Order: sequence, then C-alpha cells, then structure tokens
Amino acid sequence: MKENILHNLEIINNRIKTACEKSERNVDDVKLLLATKTVSAERIKIALENGHTLIAENKVQELREKHDDLKSISHQNHFIGHLQTNKIKDILNCDVSCLQSLDRFELAMKLHQKLFAEGKTMDVLIQVNTSDEESKFGIHPDSAIDLVIKVSKFQTLKIKGLMTIGLFSAETEKVRPCFKILKNLQQKIIQQKIPNVEMKELSMGMSSDLETAIEEGATIVRVGTAVFGARIYPDSYYWHENKK
Repeated sequence: MKENILHNLEIINNRIKTACEKSERNVDDVKLLLATKTVSAERIKIALENGHTLIAENKVQELREKHDDLKSISHQNHFIGHLQTNKIKDILNCDVSCLQSLDRFELAMKLHQKLFAEGKTMDVLIQVNTSDEESKFGIHPDSAIDLVIKVSKFQTLKIKGLMTIGLFSAETEKVRPCFKILKNLQQKIIQQKIPNVEMKELSMGMSSDLETAIEEGATIVRVGTAVFGARIYPDSYYWHENKK
C-alpha cells in the first residue's frame, strides 16, 4: 500500500512538473491538494509522513471521523464540498484553514458570525459553477463579482481566490472552457481592486485534467484517485448532491 501511494505521488508530481514546463510556469506556483474523500486515515498518513501536507475533504462526516487520527501530523486542511450552515461549527472544530466552496452570501454571513464570536479568521475561495450544470454547486459566473464584493466586507473572511469543479468529461478539451471562465473571472476581479480581496489562487483541475488546468492558470490541483486509487463510484457521484 505504502509503495503504491508513494509511487503514485511521484507520478503526479512529475505530471505537474511537466505541465508547468510546457506552460512556462514555475512548478512552485502550483500546489498539489490531496482529495481524501473515502480514503482511510491510515492511507492519508502515508502521504502526510512523506512531505505532502495539503489535504481536503468534501464531506463533513468524513472530516470529523478522521480528524483525531490525523491531528498529530502537521498538515493543512481545506474543505472542498458543499457546506451547510449547520455544519460550520464542525469545520472550525476540525481546524479547517480554508473553505474552498464558499458559494452564497448566507453561508458567508453565518461563517463570519461564528468566526467573529471565536476571534478567528479563515481563508476562503469563492466557488463558481463554470459548467452551468444543475447538479453542481457554485455561484454563477455572472453573479460572482457581486458575491466577492459582499463577502469582502467581512473582516473574518480572507478571500484568496476562486474554485471550480468543471465539467465531468473524459475529453479534457471539453473541460478547458470551464478553466478559462475561472481565469477570466479572476482577471476581472483583480482589475476591480476590491479591498480585502486577493486573487492569487485558482483551485481547478483533478486527476484526469490537471495538465489542462495548469495550462489555464491553476495554482491548486485537487488529486485523489490518481494517488489513492479508484473509488467505488465515479467523481460525479460524490459531487452530485440534491439541492434544498
């Protein structure tokens, strides 16, 4: 198990390096985030103990279940799934340093209230639905700048950039327009020079399309299956949730 995971990490790092060279980008500007949904704490530890310290869950229940087993190992914990407002306390208790899936004002307001009460701040990325799919969460691109402006008023929330999931397709060229939309949106927001807003991070691209994402400007690529092995269900199963 250990040998497989370390071998897979080496392959992914080489893919990132090659993609950066092809795009004439500095490899240090692209971070590998290990998406650990359905992955046991034991297997996650193998990666953490070998220098890979950025991980993320997309289910609060899994975040809670693994927290105690992983907290003794130095790492950075992001959350990349749809967050219900009644689960805010959970991500704070589990030391999440960045919420990558902030997609609505109500969530921002309640997160701010909780952080303010505890004297804390949190990094956030604004999640954008770039594929225009009903099954995907995320703010519509046309409404994203307005949300950024509103969220920027909360001093507890440090906007660091944008996140998108992108189209689920084996054909990477069909996914590329999603990444272009996010990059263009980033540039528009930078031009507005909104106080309390940074646009350094573009979290986009996964195991199957990370090269395309890097070509289009990704600074964080989220990789799970290519490191830890295939899951029982495809990615679309884990990201598709019924909206209430």
